[in-house]
Amino acid sequence: MGTLSRRRFIASAGAAGAIAIAGCTENEDGGGGQTTTDSGTLSGDIAIAGSSTVFPLAVQMKQAFQKEHPKVSISIQSTGSGGGFTNHFCPGDTDFNNASRPIKQEEKSQCEQNGVGPVELKVATDAVTVIVNKDADWFEDDCITPDTLAKIWSPDQTPKKWSDVKSSWPDETIQLFGPTDASGTFDYFTEVVVGEEGKSRADYKATEQDNVIVQGVENNEYSMGYLGFAYYTENQDRVKALAIDDGDGCVKPSLETAKTGKYTPLSRPLFTYPKKSALAENHVAAFARFWLEHATSTELVANEVGYVPLGPDEQSEMQDRLETAIEEANS
Repeated sequence: MGTLSRRRFIASAGAAGAIAIAGCTENEDGGGGQTTTDSGTLSGDIAIAGSSTVFPLAVQMKQAFQKEHPKVSISIQSTGSGGGFTNHFCPGDTDFNNASRPIKQEEKSQCEQNGVGPVELKVATDAVTVIVNKDADWFEDDCITPDTLAKIWSPDQTPKKWSDVKSSWPDETIQLFGPTDASGTFDYFTEVVVGEEGKSRADYKATEQDNVIVQGVENNEYSMGYLGFAYYTENQDRVKALAIDDGDGCVKPSLETAKTGKYTPLSRPLFTYPKKSALAENHVAAFARFWLEHATSTELVANEVGYVPLGPDEQSEMQDRLETAIEEANS
C-alpha cells in the first residue's frame, strides 16, 4: 500500500527533522503573521482550514513545500468544509479553505460581506466510500445500490433493524456513523444518495473525525458508515468497503474507477479555495502555485494520500484561473 496514514505523516516528518507536527490530531499548527524576505527566501505564515477529506492532501503539500521553503509556516485545521467557510475563511481569518464540495451561495454571500474573494481550485478527485464491519456478510457480493442506501439513510424511512431494509437481512439494530452536517462529504452523500443536500436521518453518530467513523464500524458487526476514500485505504484492514451498483453492476471504490467515472454516483471533486487578497502575498501565491504544479503527481496525490490526481487539461485550467486571480490581487 502506498497510502500514508496521518501517523506515518508524523513519523516521517519527525525522522526528517524538517517539519514539526504536534501530536496525532487533525490540526497542523504553524502560526500566523506577515510576509518577510531574507535574501530572496520566501517566509511568512499561511492559515488553512476546512475539509477533513482534503486535510491529508493539504498536509502532504505542506510538507513538500516546506522542504523547499522552510521559513514559510503553514497551519492546517480540519474543521469540515462548511465549518471552515463559515467560521474561518469567510470571516477573513484564514488564507485557504479546503472543501470536498463547491462553495454554497450563502457562503459566497458571507465572504462577499467581509470582502473575501474565494478562488475555486480543483485539486483532486475522491471516491466517497461506504464501509461496514468485516463480519457483515449479508450484503450479496459485498455490494449495495444507491436506492438501498437511500432507504437506510433517508429521514423519511429510518429503518431500525437491517431486516426492515430487506427481510432476509439480520434482525439486528442498525448502527450508523458518518460526518456532521458541516462536512462536504455529508452534503455530497445526502445530495446524490438521499436526493437532497442536507437531508439525512438524524439518529446516527455524527463526527468530524473520520477515525471515529472507522472505529465505530470496526467495533460493531451491524454498523455502517461513509467517508473519503483515503481514510478507507488507511484502514482497510479494519473495515470493509461496499461496491456500488448504480445500474451497471457492482463497482468497487478505487482510484481507477473514480478516475474513469465508473464509480457512480459517489466519485466527486475536491477543492481548495485561496483568498484572492492573500494571493498578493508572495509566499501565499507560491504555495497555491506549488499545489497546482504537483496536483498531477501520482506520487504525492495518489500513492501518498489516495486520491485521483488532476489531468493535464484540468491542471492547466486551474493554473490559468490562479494566475488571473494573482494578477487581480496585485492590481
